[in-house]
Amino acid sequence: MKRQLAGQYAQVGAIVFLQLVQAAANLLLPTVNAAIIDDGIVAGRPEVISRLGVLMAVIAVVQAASAVAAGYLGAVVAMRIGHRLRAEVFTRIQSLSSQDVALFGTQSLTTRATNDVQQVQAFAVLVFTMLFAGPAMGIGGIVLAVQQDVALSVVVIVIVPLLLLIMYLIVRRLIPLYREGQDLLDRSGGILREQIIGVDVIRAFVRQGHEARRFAATNAGLTANNLQSALLVAGMLPMIMLVVNISSVAVVWFGGHRIQAGLMNLGALTAFIAYIMQILLAIMMSMYVLMTAPRAAVCAERIQAVLVTEPSVSSAAQPHPGLDRPRLDHPRLDPARPAALTFQDVGFSYPGAEAPVLAGISFTAVPGTTTAIVGSTGSGKTTLLNLVPRFLDPTEGRIMLAGQDIRNLPLDQLRAAMAIVPQHSHLFTGTIAENLRMGAPDAADEELWAALEAAQTMRFMRDLPLGLATPVGQGGASLSGGQRQRLCIARALLRKAPLYLFDDSFSALDYDTDTRLRQALDQQLAAATTILVAERISAVEDAELILVLDDGGLVAQGTHQELLETSATYREIAESQLALDGTL
Repeated sequence: MKRQLAGQYAQVGAIVFLQLVQAAANLLLPTVNAAIIDDGIVAGRPEVISRLGVLMAVIAVVQAASAVAAGYLGAVVAMRIGHRLRAEVFTRIQSLSSQDVALFGTQSLTTRATNDVQQVQAFAVLVFTMLFAGPAMGIGGIVLAVQQDVALSVVVIVIVPLLLLIMYLIVRRLIPLYREGQDLLDRSGGILREQIIGVDVIRAFVRQGHEARRFAATNAGLTANNLQSALLVAGMLPMIMLVVNISSVAVVWFGGHRIQAGLMNLGALTAFIAYIMQILLAIMMSMYVLMTAPRAAVCAERIQAVLVTEPSVSSAAQPHPGLDRPRLDHPRLDPARPAALTFQDVGFSYPGAEAPVLAGISFTAVPGTTTAIVGSTGSGKTTLLNLVPRFLDPTEGRIMLAGQDIRNLPLDQLRAAMAIVPQHSHLFTGTIAENLRMGAPDAADEELWAALEAAQTMRFMRDLPLGLATPVGQGGASLSGGQRQRLCIARALLRKAPLYLFDDSFSALDYDTDTRLRQALDQQLAAATTILVAERISAVEDAELILVLDDGGLVAQGTHQELLETSATYREIAESQLALDGTL
């Protein structure tokens, strides 16, 4: 919270001062009113009524002005806290590796960055508008009530602990309910997200009923949880009002007898009742803050869990464990110079996994060549590729780029030296031009069209009346799989990087388009180091080096012809795809 409040301590001090002024003004009004009754009305002195009436009006104006000012400043500070907290959570999420994100879950991180921050922000608004005024009014009300009549103050001594006990018992029950509720909110949001994204699959397999029951079960749990917490919150106010109303009856009853006996003035009784109401108001204000505190505390815990998570992939400023801190004179990676990529006995295992995903991977990809990676599903091809931009870090061995260990390079510098086409082609909401310029923000329209032509997109681009200004739906939903892949390839070509990574980026293309695209890429990437993951043998047979993975190990490497002669695994893959074409 210190970071979020940085630079706002003066405003917080002003809020505290204004709330105390507001509380003091509220506490003065019953005393002045009592004086008007006893010294003005009962004594028959109009001048006292006029003088004290003006004083009451001034106090009321001060109270209203301080309340408005405190509310305004409190809202401003709370909004800034929310703004900074959202920014910190967003920045931290962006720094997490794929492995870290998987530990939290995408839906949970989304909820923490939005709903949880909103809950903390709402609680901050209440704190800065009620927290200081409530206790000040409560304590001041008790002191002044005792000052009006000590004997009658026994009622206050009884009701205040009783009210605090009621609030304590309810709030103690609310905390676990709110914690469970946030988890249920994550779960229901995740199910809903899956069902929206996979709606066509659900319909295709006629699983609407099953999915409806699955969501209904989670929704019922969330509803039951919210109902329990709502009943506790709703029951708090009637219980407090019951105690206070009984107390008010007791005050009037005993106060009337004391006035009749000449032990108390009418004005004092009026003031005493007013202070009882102020004590009630203070308790209700505190109650309102305390009702939101458990949910805010749970949300703050969830946010803090994200903020304190150290990314498993760290930049060179925080070197990977076991590596020396880079020297200040360490040569920087030149993103315009061709760079060789070398794997030296690289292995990778997920924490707690029984077996490694990759083990003993060693090879060198040199500039001007294409290195292809093939293997059965689950053999570790995508994991291997994800190690290069450090979406994951190897648990064994090291990876060298241009002669430097990639863990000794700043992440932004490392990733600026490569262009990546991921396995799942993802486009963002915006226009085609905006999506392409993610690869080169300053690219001119002519460069965009040249990249699109190389990526074999001109056939469908000509049919778009808006051309580069054509809007793209979220995730590229308005385009086919092949169109999305080709646009992602065009986006990568604009990068003009020394290293290109293609992760099964041609799977949605027909053979004719695939052939023409690979011919265009051979020209475009002639000087670059290209790493290509593919399922089709036809896509890799021209590669200068082919790596064959099987069960996480590198079982063979060589050219297409060499592997057909020496690798049974590669020959089996090739025969299954090419035998029917008579190309073997």
